[in-house]
Amino acid sequence: MSGPLQGIRILDIATILAAPLAGTLMADFGADVVKAELPGAGDGLRNFPPFKDGKSIWWKAANRNKRFITLDLRKPEGAALLLKMLPKFDVLLENFRTGTLARWGLDKETLWQANPNLIILRATAFGQTGPYAAKPGFARIFEAMSGLAYITGEPDRSPMHNGYPIGDSIGGLTACNAVLMALLGRARGTITGGEEIDLSLTEATFRLLDSQTIQYDQLGEIPQRTGNASHYSAPANVFKTSDDQYVSLSGSTHAIFLGNARAIGRPELPDDPKFNSNQNRFTHRAEINEIYVDWFASHTQAEAIEAFEREKGTLAPIYSIAQIFEDPQFAARESIVPVQDDDFGEVRLQSVVPKLTNHPGKVRHTARSIGADNEAIYKEFLDLDRADLAELKEKNII
Repeated sequence: MSGPLQGIRILDIATILAAPLAGTLMADFGADVVKAELPGAGDGLRNFPPFKDGKSIWWKAANRNKRFITLDLRKPEGAALLLKMLPKFDVLLENFRTGTLARWGLDKETLWQANPNLIILRATAFGQTGPYAAKPGFARIFEAMSGLAYITGEPDRSPMHNGYPIGDSIGGLTACNAVLMALLGRARGTITGGEEIDLSLTEATFRLLDSQTIQYDQLGEIPQRTGNASHYSAPANVFKTSDDQYVSLSGSTHAIFLGNARAIGRPELPDDPKFNSNQNRFTHRAEINEIYVDWFASHTQAEAIEAFEREKGTLAPIYSIAQIFEDPQFAARESIVPVQDDDFGEVRLQSVVPKLTNHPGKVRHTARSIGADNEAIYKEFLDLDRADLAELKEKNII
């Protein structure tokens, strides 16, 4: 273990993506994260495609750097094992429906009796309170009810979800941030005793949409779908080049617009009263975007990138994952790193983000098989020997 979180121990009993992502991010920076799964079935993410040789390769990436045990918390003996281990941990990550752990005899008071300083991260669709508290939820629920899906898509088409469960990723980042705040507070003495983090994953997604709330509150406006056009600046859109490639143009500041105008051979555009400020350009966004549509249609992607780089504009090619693998910037930053995997040898994953100069994180290994670390962890934390583990396995507790 290495990194700034070395010495922090986290017990991850959560499933699928959001809360487990928080554990993975902290494991990247040296936290000792132990993931507990149901015996036999394991975490549901193990059944998510894509598969290679019958094994989920998404699972291997999403839960890298963790250690793995099996434990059935639904059984009294399983819950008792958890409580015995808790004094060794700083953080518990869980995302069961509100009240589930309490039904298993693991309410927060009981958890804090076992470890008075425990930080409990509870990630649910809608939080621990309110009329929706007991409802289940997945990324599409968070994205739909937060307002994110409503503003995504073409104006004359249905709302759209991202092609990846971004609501879970937002939740995982928020959960990681919350746990780190609690750990910092404990280290500085501003938090004494335990802490419960009540994370609504729908609220986490909603929180990122800063402008919508005050826009509706103060102006009575409901933001609508604008396709690839920006909600706040112009010209800003996705454009098709003459070689059937795509580029994304941005630039809300006037200085950037000067470069964007020079890049298409129209240096006079910033002098036009309709285009001399971002506010005016946004008002006349249909007209200004059309100028760029015509220019990109007569230039290849490479020609467009070269012109914008020369004039210090802001244009990016829209990459597939294959192009990311080939890009020199990603290569120079070692953004994709080789990692050892128990089944497939060397595989490649995203590197640790962000990069710390003096105490960097590291990708040590991919996620492992169910219960891969049972013997080591139960010996380390509870001093159980092989005979003890055999008995627990016979009862299907581990």
